[in-house]
Amino acid sequence: MPKTILIGAPIDTGQRRAGCLMGPAAYRVAGIAREVSSEGHGVQDWGDLVLPELKPVTCPNPAVHDLAETVAWAEILMDRVDDALSQGGFPIIMGGDHSLALGSAAGAAAYAKRQGRPLFLLWLDAHSDFHTPLTTTSGNLHGTPLAYIAGRDGFDAFPPFPIPVPAHRICMFGIRSVDPAEQAAMQERDIAINDMRVIDERGIVAPLREFLALCRAEGGMLHVSLDVDFLDPTIAPAVGTTVPGGTTHREGHLVMELLHESGLVTSLDLVELNPFLDDRGMTARLMVDLVGSLMGKKVFDRPTRSK
Repeated sequence: MPKTILIGAPIDTGQRRAGCLMGPAAYRVAGIAREVSSEGHGVQDWGDLVLPELKPVTCPNPAVHDLAETVAWAEILMDRVDDALSQGGFPIIMGGDHSLALGSAAGAAAYAKRQGRPLFLLWLDAHSDFHTPLTTTSGNLHGTPLAYIAGRDGFDAFPPFPIPVPAHRICMFGIRSVDPAEQAAMQERDIAINDMRVIDERGIVAPLREFLALCRAEGGMLHVSLDVDFLDPTIAPAVGTTVPGGTTHREGHLVMELLHESGLVTSLDLVELNPFLDDRGMTARLMVDLVGSLMGKKVFDRPTRSK
């Protein structure tokens, strides 16, 4: 695996519950650089991004808030992720709320476009995030990145997405909270929605392996966006949008081990960690542990903990 590049994205503007801006610091305190290097990978920390000067932007939906900030974050993240990939790196974007994927996925798509390779997207999240700035009723733009990536209309304030990712290259995994309007829009595009019922019936492995096989067959790059609420809130409480019935500790590690074995992942988001809501750092540590599995750590490598 290429050298890992850590990029801090202290973004809090995609939703209204303060705290996600502390995410990058929490990942560092939880030892993310040490976890990556312990698996034999080089690691470089590019520090935290700083919000650039804001441009005047407008949206006809009065519910939308912090649009100028969200656009500015998306633009700088697009550039920085593209830079990391262009330097042969494996960027891990430490968030920050899920609006950061507006920029990180765009950066991955810009790089993939220049390489002449298709971008695939694995969305590990309780929510579909398929609203647009025009359809959101909450005004929270962390609920919009997948719609932007898939090419929905309504993102005039944002840079054009380099090449919208077609439905068959998007896999939503662990979904269990979708608005009716989002569901209708997704069904129009025939995106693979592996909700918790699918996972309960088929297991974690089969649908994920099918998607990875498709990515491999098309020579794709794979951007993974991991939201804390993909995990069950009993093991990962540090998120402002908890939904019961998430993946277990074992399932989370299995997903990451399968991704490591595939060798297809080229960039990773870690989003929605709100350390203010955590219980003695347990969520940050679990997320870092999952990164370890993505980097090659096996379940049997883990030390026994004293009772």
